[in-house]
Amino acid sequence: MPRTQDEYIVPKDTTGSNLSFPEERTAPTFPEGGLQAWATVAGAFIVLFCGFGYTSSFGVYQDFYSRKYLSESSPSSISWIGSVNALLLIAGGLVTGRLYDRGYFYNLLYGGSLLLCFSLFILSLCKPQQFYQIFLVQGLCAGIGTGMTYLPSLTVVSHYFQKRRALAMTIVSAGAGLGSVVHPIMLNNMFKSFGFATAVRASAALVSALLLVACMMMRSRLPPSATHLPFWKSLRRFAHDKAYVLATAGLTTYVVGYYFPLFYLQLDAIKHGISQNLAFYSLVIMNSASVAGRLAPSLFTRRFEIINMAVVASGFGAALILSMIALKTVASVVVIAVLYVATLMPPILAVLTEDLGELGLRIGVAFTFVGIGGLIGPPIDGALLTNKFIWWRPALFSGIMAFVGVAFFVATLIVLRRRKAERSNASDGEKTVVEAEIV
Repeated sequence: MPRTQDEYIVPKDTTGSNLSFPEERTAPTFPEGGLQAWATVAGAFIVLFCGFGYTSSFGVYQDFYSRKYLSESSPSSISWIGSVNALLLIAGGLVTGRLYDRGYFYNLLYGGSLLLCFSLFILSLCKPQQFYQIFLVQGLCAGIGTGMTYLPSLTVVSHYFQKRRALAMTIVSAGAGLGSVVHPIMLNNMFKSFGFATAVRASAALVSALLLVACMMMRSRLPPSATHLPFWKSLRRFAHDKAYVLATAGLTTYVVGYYFPLFYLQLDAIKHGISQNLAFYSLVIMNSASVAGRLAPSLFTRRFEIINMAVVASGFGAALILSMIALKTVASVVVIAVLYVATLMPPILAVLTEDLGELGLRIGVAFTFVGIGGLIGPPIDGALLTNKFIWWRPALFSGIMAFVGVAFFVATLIVLRRRKAERSNASDGEKTVVEAEIV
């Protein structure tokens, strides 16, 4: 359990009275910066580099497994490895969010880091054509490990920032983008030069070293909330928040289509006769662009709301997913890879949360539904693709699902603007009443 921080517990003022009052918890203060704050941001950045970034690099494994290591299995079956990993990474927040809110940050961070590193070393021992071995290790064990570290690493930065929370979480999210650049380069080159086992062991060593550094850098600052609503009461409360429900629905449907380029772009390029070198780097190009796509919102958060940027980014991404129907040339591969952008999941959910004590659970519940979207999307794509590699079917399906997500984001924006107008009118009304009483 976390250490108690007495500076956040103060007694009521009893001046002029012999009566004593019980202590009450005051609102926490936020440093909005400082060495420990930015060290925690850097540590969280590294955790997402090693976890989410590795999961986003599954397109390398999808290609290698489909053509060589698991060639006896269908693309749809192979994609279950990556989609289950993605499900546990994201949907694990339903459990880890609750534990995080109760003060188990370090248990989740250290335990998840150890499990992820162990899983990657064991993956290097898995044999060719042994689907069940790879599924259990990479799909289940590595997925649980990344899921244990992902949400706590995102939300712990909120202990240090309030006004700049969206900025801090956007910077942390960019770690996933950088990881999805470095890991494909390393894996593709080492698969070709040294083989599967050596490549995966080298990758596991890199992840282990970086996670050790991250664990030393990150620190939880605030004590856990003193009161916790029962889980089902919390869910009912969230269900009455229209903006939260619409944003969650948007993220879930968008993610159904979002993973199609990440899992299949490299294989798509190779099957269309694109040179293997360019195909290998297509995923790298796409993920490099996503780093800029994740960081760019941090430059405009003061001028534009996060939800506005999410509508634009997701709409652009949906159009590019649909455009994969026309992928046939080097130019089309490069254009899609460069322009494809990521969603802004954590910042969206962070700005929709007013009570910091329920931030972990709110993100965890939303991520559970988002994880289900990530679970079903790639296998459906693989089933539509078939062993004959009919590419327009999964591209059309994924593009339509992504545009449905965009529609939900637009609805979220409308609800938030109405809410803001209502609060503004209510505030103006209170001022008018006060002025009338003074007169």
